[in-house]
Amino acid sequence: MNRIGILTAGGDTPALNATLQGVALRACQRRIEVLGFIKGFSSLFNPRVPHVKLNPLFSPIPELDAMRGGTLIGASRDYVDPNDKAMLGEVVDRLRRLKVEGLICIGGDGTLNGMQALSEYLPTVLAPKTIDNDLGLNYRQEPDEWVREACDGGTGYRYTRGPARGRFDLEHMVNYVTPGFATAVYVSASGVERIRTTAESHRRIAIIEVMGRHSGYLAMGAAYGQPDIVLLPEAPLNVERLVERVLDVYDLQKNVVIVCGEGIVDESGRELGSEVASTDPAGNKVLSGAAEAVRQILIERLGDSYFTTKRRNESARAAIFTRKVGHTQRGGRPVYFDRFYGLQLGGHAVDLLTEGHANGVAILQWNRERGFYIDRVNANDFRDRYGLIHARQVHPSFYDREALQLSQVGVNYLTPIFTNAIGMDDLDYVRTQLFHPGNLTQPYRSINVDINKRICFLE
Repeated sequence: MNRIGILTAGGDTPALNATLQGVALRACQRRIEVLGFIKGFSSLFNPRVPHVKLNPLFSPIPELDAMRGGTLIGASRDYVDPNDKAMLGEVVDRLRRLKVEGLICIGGDGTLNGMQALSEYLPTVLAPKTIDNDLGLNYRQEPDEWVREACDGGTGYRYTRGPARGRFDLEHMVNYVTPGFATAVYVSASGVERIRTTAESHRRIAIIEVMGRHSGYLAMGAAYGQPDIVLLPEAPLNVERLVERVLDVYDLQKNVVIVCGEGIVDESGRELGSEVASTDPAGNKVLSGAAEAVRQILIERLGDSYFTTKRRNESARAAIFTRKVGHTQRGGRPVYFDRFYGLQLGGHAVDLLTEGHANGVAILQWNRERGFYIDRVNANDFRDRYGLIHARQVHPSFYDREALQLSQVGVNYLTPIFTNAIGMDDLDYVRTQLFHPGNLTQPYRSINVDINKRICFLE
């Protein structure tokens, strides 16, 4: 194999450039050229296929820096439609004209779904990334649990989970954790910790919303910030229990901090913060306002009198406030854990291509004896019987629905990830780089300025 292509798809994460650098370094060792496609799959739809040579003369370009967040080759939420045979044929023809013999896609479950059509025409592998940590399986048999039913009116299908077919153990998880998750948790937990002091000082109830869509891993990780209550999308909200816990905690300490995932649902399965008519470019429903929905519930259930009887001259509406950690979770410099394993997974993706894996996924595994190690699976292992890849959800054993907190199994899951997730250079960066006096006088220089000079086109 002499030349491979690589693209980053979906939302940006802090570990993308680390994975790109891992690909470039391993490709240099194997004397393979690497073309980086600009803005993900959308580059392949462009007849000129804008791209960058990431290792000319088998040396990584200086712009490749594992310390830098985001992706220097850009990303988009465009995906290959397997039913559009004409477009698919054009994409494959463009890759062949560029003499690309294999393709690496860096992404999550949406990217893995999107790359399946291309894998039938040339070797294609995935290097995982997602702050949501939802690319993987709790156990190998998990895809077999999904059942498809026709929607009323024949307008499509809905998917539901059947009974568990596998016995859960942390060592059975496929792709234990994805690069980008650790950094996002670091940001989220720090945000929870900082908001606590405001809630504590002003005797208020704070509701903090984190990302993750329908998977609650980020909300779980935010427990490092010591919130009093954690609400996960996988556990339908029991309003009575929530109000009971809020009253208990507030009566004791005169403040409450609640973390909620953006995809939390009520006991009927309805998304509390969804905008039904809105979708993102990938077709996912846009989730908005989960924290505000919880706030309205508490305002109605507690009422103004609860706070005035506590000798507070505030209404419930003033005493209960919301904050979103937002896109800061997916931005900025990656922590040591994400940099290290992003590099490793990128290099392993190159190995998979050279070893002849046509539709493989580089994964990060863990067991009690070895700790973390790099492995691979076939992409089809993630697909259900209908060919669909579902986002991984938090296993029920990770969460205590009575306490509205992590269970011991959830604690055991997170501990190996974060025991050594932060490196000494991460702490030193704040002192030497973030507060460098030059930042006050020099304008920000975007990496796009230098990458634009390197962009080539298919003639």
